[in-house]
Amino acid sequence: MVRMKREWPDEGDLVVGTVHKVLGYGAFATLEEYEGKEAFIHISEVSSGWVKNIRDYVRENQKIVARVLRVNPKKGHVDVSLKRIREDQRTRKIQQWKIEQKAEKLLEITAKTIGKDLDTAYDEIGYKIIDNFGDLYEGFETAAEEGKEALLSRGIDGEWAETLTEVAKKNISPPEVHITGYIDLHSYAPNGVEVIKEALSFVETKEIIVQCVGAPRYRLIVTSSDYLTAENMLKEAAQECIDMVIKEGGEGEFQRELEQ
Repeated sequence: MVRMKREWPDEGDLVVGTVHKVLGYGAFATLEEYEGKEAFIHISEVSSGWVKNIRDYVRENQKIVARVLRVNPKKGHVDVSLKRIREDQRTRKIQQWKIEQKAEKLLEITAKTIGKDLDTAYDEIGYKIIDNFGDLYEGFETAAEEGKEALLSRGIDGEWAETLTEVAKKNISPPEVHITGYIDLHSYAPNGVEVIKEALSFVETKEIIVQCVGAPRYRLIVTSSDYLTAENMLKEAAQECIDMVIKEGGEGEFQRELEQ
């Protein structure tokens, strides 16, 4: 179970649940992110249309995403709705929950590595990571990209920071973005073909792939961890190519491929 720092959800929150009882007037679901809490879905909140048989919409052991309507901690009640949520919101919430499940598993691995359990991990660093990074996975992702210093600077204990970073780097691949641009290169020198080849070879790296579309057009494909870096790499590479060709009496033009 992915744990929230708060004991109860707030009104309007989206929550993930597992249906465990279906009755004629509604259904009960265990809340996956709030230990020991369950939600009730009245039949009127199952669908925007008329519901003849509630089992046409919910069934036991079904995973659901619902919107919180009311919370009464004194009575232990959480009323939720299935109909007051869009499909894109449902999809995003499930994806987020699955990512946080993975993060909790990584936290458990981290804890076992240093001889502690998951409850201790949450108490000593888990909730602190959530406070600092927004959620567990963001903390692991930051550690994988920036190293243990990113954790130490936010007050995470040295042993935890070092072990968590090792686990993160083994299990989380850095995000990748790919962007494309084109350059048209013309050389009027006797060795013009060689001039263009040399210019293209000069900028080609493992992050920048050069492809011939059909002379004089060439494609540059840049891979990076974020769009801003990728855009800068693409522009700089294209300009270096063009400058080298111009230096030899040629000309060039850059064109960014538009995103679909």
